[in-house]
This record gives sequence, C-alpha cells and structure tokens, in this order.
Amino acid sequence: MRRFIAPPGKKVRLKEIDPDAAGPQKSHRKALAELQDARKHIDTLQSRMWAERKHSLLVVLQGRDAAGKDSVVRHVMTGMNPAGCMVTGFKQPTPQESEHDFLWRVHPHAPARGMVAVFNRSHYEDVLVARVHRLVPKKVWKARYREIAEFEHLLHRDNGTTILKFFLHISKEEQLKRFAERLDDPEHNWKISEADYTERELWGDYTDAFEEAIEETSTHHAPWFIIPANRKWSAHLNIAHILIEALRDMAIKLPAPSVDLEQIRREYHAAAGSRRA
Repeated sequence: MRRFIAPPGKKVRLKEIDPDAAGPQKSHRKALAELQDARKHIDTLQSRMWAERKHSLLVVLQGRDAAGKDSVVRHVMTGMNPAGCMVTGFKQPTPQESEHDFLWRVHPHAPARGMVAVFNRSHYEDVLVARVHRLVPKKVWKARYREIAEFEHLLHRDNGTTILKFFLHISKEEQLKRFAERLDDPEHNWKISEADYTERELWGDYTDAFEEAIEETSTHHAPWFIIPANRKWSAHLNIAHILIEALRDMAIKLPAPSVDLEQIRREYHAAAGSRRA
C-alpha cells in the first residue's frame, strides 16, 4: 500500500493523481467482502495493542467537503473496540481555544498508549482554512508546518505513537454529485450548508494549500497517504489495509499473565469437583 504515500521532500501534484483509481479489487461486491475480513483483523490487532499498552495509533483524516471522512470512520473504524478508540473533530476554534497556540486544543486528544485516536479534520485545518481565508498572516501559517512536524515527532518519539495521515482525494465533479445526493436524501439533509457551495469557488486555493501542507509535513514517522476517493468502497479498503500493515509493524506482544494460571486451574477443577460431589 506504499504506492499511496507522499514521499517526504517530494512535490505533490494532485491533478496528476486519478481520484477514480481503484485498489487491487475492481469489484464493489468483492471489496465489501474483503473489507469485512479486514475489519475483523483490525479488531484483533487493536485488542492486542490495547492489552500491551506500549504503542498508540493516531489516524488523521483530511479532505475537501464530502470527501468521505465520516464514511471512513463509519465503515473502517467500526471494526475497532470503542473502549480503545476515540474520534475527535477540529473545526472553528472556540474563543477559549483562540486565546492559546493552535496546538493547545489538539494535544489532549492525542492517543494514550494502547489507544487509537481518529482526527476527523485535525490540526491541519490551521494551515488549510486559516490559509485560504487569510485568518492569519502568511508568516504565521508558514511557521505552523514546522510546529506540526515537531508536534508529530514528539508523539512518535516520546509516546510510541504511529501516525497515519490520509488525504481523501476526490474530483470537483464527484463533490458536486455528493452534494446533490445530500439534497435528495432526508437522512443527510442536515449536512448541507451554504459553505459547501461557496467553498467550491476556492477549489484552486484549497488545492494549493493541501499540496503544500502534504509536501511540508509528510515524514517517515508521520506519512501522508493520498487516497483516491471517488469510489468510497475502494478508499475504505485501501485505508483498512494500511491500518493493518501499520498495526502489524508494531510487532505487538500480548503481556504475560499476572497470576499463576496453573494454580487457578487447579483451584477451579477442585471447586468444580466438590460441586459435583
């Protein structure tokens, strides 16, 4: 799955990446079956990580409006035990958050050892929306690339956090199609906002912002994966495979029992025998 990685230090050109590209599975039906198996595998590996308590996992989901971030949480992360997984979204800062540095509100949600944290929109909003809408001067958002890289290095170095960052890459046409589907589906009407359409006018500005953010912050310990996402089922499966690979690479070992299992077995059998007598 490393073909989706944005190599550190390399230029990113989103227009050269086909958002319609599918993964190894070309069939929606076969991909769904494979995704079910992948979720079971993720559940097993996450349970082991929770038991070992030496590693943690941070998953960052970014993309344009309607790129499918919520869908990834619903269809891929659903395989995880909720006790060991937390999803957080970072949107417009509150007045209190605005009085601190931009990472102040993020750090409390970083995963503890044994935990998985999913950022459905993240600290990257502060070099995307803040840049496109000129909420801060250029010198401020430019400096944030280094600050983000240092923050992610801190999590990786000091807390054993594996960081996977996914940019869900959709076309302008696919986005408009998804907006139309929201209009026709009462279950998704609530997602519609005026900003959905006004932000489309800034498509090129957001493209520049996404490309530079990925270029400046894709590192070996916190890589960006550019996931073609016009086909949601393909994006889900590719992300699931990357999660499995990352969890396997942790080389997790279940902790040894903290009690004498043989003694407990003997006591159990003795108690069971006395009950039968």
